[in-house]
Amino acid sequence: MNLCQEIAYTLLMIHMKTKFTYTGIRVKDLQKSVDFYTQLLGMKEKGRSNIEPAKGVVVNLITHDGGPEIELNYYEKGSKWDTAYVAGEGLDHLAFQVDDLDKALAEAGKAGYPTVAEMKTASSRWAYIQDPNGNWIELFG
Repeated sequence: MNLCQEIAYTLLMIHMKTKFTYTGIRVKDLQKSVDFYTQLLGMKEKGRSNIEPAKGVVVNLITHDGGPEIELNYYEKGSKWDTAYVAGEGLDHLAFQVDDLDKALAEAGKAGYPTVAEMKTASSRWAYIQDPNGNWIELFG
């Protein structure tokens, strides 16, 4: 990261107010993964959704004490996110809630972190930027 990016990153962190909400993990077998987290680790399925723009399915899991959430992400064959799976590299994304998605994306863009993907369903909208290491960061309102 060059000096301009470091300064922009620092300014971004000062202005953008976020709340870390969950970690998205890419999985190759959705049902086996759900069984592992629910049956072995005692998590509870909070919800399941088809994400048509990504040709995928997500399952949200919570701990019984209301702790952090995990989002399991499965992408169908033909999805641009259905890439070769390498064990240990299954982090799909980290998700942060923001007050104003458009403002947050504009601030990120000005800091040198442009929007790399945007998704929209009938009831929600979210977008992704990448951190300096290439990790996907979801922003949603």
